Amino acid sequence: MKKFIKEFKEFALKGNMFDMAVGMIIGAAFTALVNNLVTNIFNPIIGLITGGIDLENALKLQIGETEVDGVLTPLTINFGAFISAIINFVIMALVVFMIVKAMNKARSLKKEEEAAPTTKKCPFCKSEIPIEATRCPHCTSELPEEE
Repeated sequence: MKKFIKEFKEFALKGNMFDMAVGMIIGAAFTALVNNLVTNIFNPIIGLITGGIDLENALKLQIGETEVDGVLTPLTINFGAFISAIINFVIMALVVFMIVKAMNKARSLKKEEEAAPTTKKCPFCKSEIPIEATRCPHCTSELPEEE
């Protein structure tokens, strides 16, 4: 049991765990922002284009009624709310795609910088020497020019 607690403590206190928690908090705030953008900006624009239809509330199909506490309540399929959710998803997917693409590009640039070699091996004694060297400092052999 002590090993389990120790492993869990190491896992929970790693930097990645805190990064993930911060990412989730920012993601929740971003979700609220996108929902607000769709509800308060995109839906009214769509309503203007479609002749004043309130996307969230007008596009409903009543499929029946149910009685709750003596009051008849309509059972509806809310197409407009679903369309709003699709718009939210597309916006969030686009933003996540752009963030991942930027991060991948930054990683590839970093790898390219790291990949540039600064040393080479002497073909005669196999020692590591500076890449600009024309003579090996270990065996004093003259190095062939590389293209």
